[in-house]
Amino acid sequence: MEIMENFPEECAYVIEQLAIAYRHEAFTRQQAMSPEDRLAYHRSHSAPVMEELKNWCLAKQQNREVEPNSELGKAIQYLLKHWKELSRFCHVPGAPLDNNVCERALKHAVLHRKNAYFFKTPKGAHVGDLFMSLIHTCELAGESPMDVKKPSAPCSQHPSHVRRRCTQQSFFPRALAERTRKFTVRSLQWKSTPLLLH
Repeated sequence: MEIMENFPEECAYVIEQLAIAYRHEAFTRQQAMSPEDRLAYHRSHSAPVMEELKNWCLAKQQNREVEPNSELGKAIQYLLKHWKELSRFCHVPGAPLDNNVCERALKHAVLHRKNAYFFKTPKGAHVGDLFMSLIHTCELAGESPMDVKKPSAPCSQHPSHVRRRCTQQSFFPRALAERTRKFTVRSLQWKSTPLLLH
């Protein structure tokens, strides 16, 4: 990025300050802290770092050390404009440091929209939707979509104890994630694909 080339020291400083907050976040996860304990930890460790970063940005603006229309000036303006959201993890229990989870989820929708241009029939589009749902569900459950195989028989031909668990609700991400913790991928193979057979 041009801003890194034109303002290496300033960019390095901002990245270092944010990296400290992310290291604190990694520690809270490692310690499996409750949202309240995490908030207290960030207030005592990350809040001073974030306040120092904010003061640095304000000083750059007020002392006219950076041109407002430059890339760095615009970046500082953006940072200060969204400061409340950026530092929310220091004020609200459980607030994430970023929205990377949402960004990753949106990438699936954008990718699927691009692929949808090439479906020739509504049935093909429906199958594509099912595959996209299956792939994303597997990722949410921490499994590889490539490990899910076609079942040897339709759900209706499985023994009764298998059919009882083979419901549409069992394919929702939360239910699939619950079962993933209990069973191996092999035991999920018959559960993961019957929707594709309809």
